[in-house]
Amino acid sequence: MTQKSTDPADYQVSPQAIVGMPKDYPAGLHIASHSHARAQLIYASAGTMEVATADGLWLVPPQRAVWMPAGIVHEMRARGAVSLRTLFIARDACPPRFPQEPQTVRVSPLLRELILRVVAMPLAETPSEPDRRVLDLVLYEIAWVDDGLPHLPMPRDRRLAAICRALVDRPGDTRSLQEWAAEVGASSRTLARLFKREFGSSFLIWRRQVRALSAIPRLAAGEAVGVVAADLGYETPGAFAAMFRDIMGEKPSRYFDDGTSPAIGSHPALSDPALSDPA
Repeated sequence: MTQKSTDPADYQVSPQAIVGMPKDYPAGLHIASHSHARAQLIYASAGTMEVATADGLWLVPPQRAVWMPAGIVHEMRARGAVSLRTLFIARDACPPRFPQEPQTVRVSPLLRELILRVVAMPLAETPSEPDRRVLDLVLYEIAWVDDGLPHLPMPRDRRLAAICRALVDRPGDTRSLQEWAAEVGASSRTLARLFKREFGSSFLIWRRQVRALSAIPRLAAGEAVGVVAADLGYETPGAFAAMFRDIMGEKPSRYFDDGTSPAIGSHPALSDPALSDPA
């Protein structure tokens, strides 16, 4: 594939309504808070992106994408090496049915191939007739349905934020609320009240949500349920599976077994030409 710009600013001024940018990120790279003039479909053909706004956080495996409307401030972090294949869509090209708030999108095999095709299109050239047909089809293939991947609410209180950020980074941390209280300089009673006020639930429920969401990228990568369970602080795979089913509505072993996404452990490099580009 011809080398393309990896500067998002170049994609905001394109005369084309839909453009695709390929960019690879090393593990742990943090992209600070920013926004775009265009809407963005954030998709990684390999690896997992952590996407956060003021209202919440998403951990997005290759079977999902995040729709980010134009102008919304967000930040991203690479969970492992990430091959970002993202689309930028002009405001006036977005159909009225597209949401005005961030939302996850289930990436069907067809949508995945359409994204990769758009990313392979030259940025500075007028699309050919076949390319225009692909661009038209992209918007129809984005389905706004409940995909079972909730976002994780993030707090505004700085003490809760410190705890929540630490748990997102280390979801297997087993410290109690009393132990966290000593860490952030607030009583456990105060923290419990803050969790209830900001999330409408308890510290333990929020931590279970973190663990369930943190498991998804690892399950998508084909890791064994037992290994994931142990790393997340569960003594048995059964205990982890029960928690995961309670939060996500499905067993870990069946979460991606819906026929609409690439199989767990599949190799995206086989069909993503950009992955072999030395740029």
